[in-house]
Amino acid sequence: MLDAAVECTPATHEAAAEAARQPGSPALTVALARSGDEVLEAQRLRYRVFAEELGARLGCSIPGVDRDLYDAHCEHLLVRDDTRSGEVVGTYRLLSGARAAALGGFYAETEFDLTRLRHLRADTLEIGRSCVHPDYRSGATIALLWAGLAEFVARHDFRYVIGCASLAMNDGGHAAAAIYRRLAARYLSPVEYRVFPRCELPLAALDHGAGDGVPPALVKGYLRVGAMICGAPAWDPDFNTADLLMLLPVARMDGRYARHFMKA
Repeated sequence: MLDAAVECTPATHEAAAEAARQPGSPALTVALARSGDEVLEAQRLRYRVFAEELGARLGCSIPGVDRDLYDAHCEHLLVRDDTRSGEVVGTYRLLSGARAAALGGFYAETEFDLTRLRHLRADTLEIGRSCVHPDYRSGATIALLWAGLAEFVARHDFRYVIGCASLAMNDGGHAAAAIYRRLAARYLSPVEYRVFPRCELPLAALDHGAGDGVPPALVKGYLRVGAMICGAPAWDPDFNTADLLMLLPVARMDGRYARHFMKA
């Protein structure tokens, strides 16, 4: 699963707030979708980013719409540009542990065996399908998405956040293997939180010295707030990405970020 967003730090959050006060800057707002039509707007943005821009094979039943069986059971966080026609320019999909149980599992369970995280399910929120319109990939948009996410987590008292974060495989996976090896040395979870990919990236066959080993901004953002990597990456053939299962215990969240994104 590919997430197309940009990094957000306290510094970018402050810069975003300042930018929003400048004359002529977009008037961005964040809220949960309240109707099927609003969810459809998010699904159209996802299609534009994932299928048209990034070339993912989505298997859509409706042209121009990225929709799957999880959508009806999720909350959808939307950022809009109210200076235009209210266009949705950013989105996150949120799935609670309770709803995942009714579905038979989290989306991440299509890619990973989450048996060792099962005891956390009731207190867990899964995030995914995040994307931002190409004209709005700035601190302001992602800061609002993260602030909306943090408010949702606090309001419902979730103790854990999980989600798949993606590494590109344009070179066949060599750079992804190098990035994983570098990150695992510092950010790998304790063994009791380890998950197991259903279609594991063949790490042993890949060049771990390939590329510069720099992770994408979204992965760096998750790690900076306190997330852990829960094991080896899975290969997602539809998105042609190597996906990492990330786990953020909310109590472990870095205090600098908590002050900016979490409400008391």
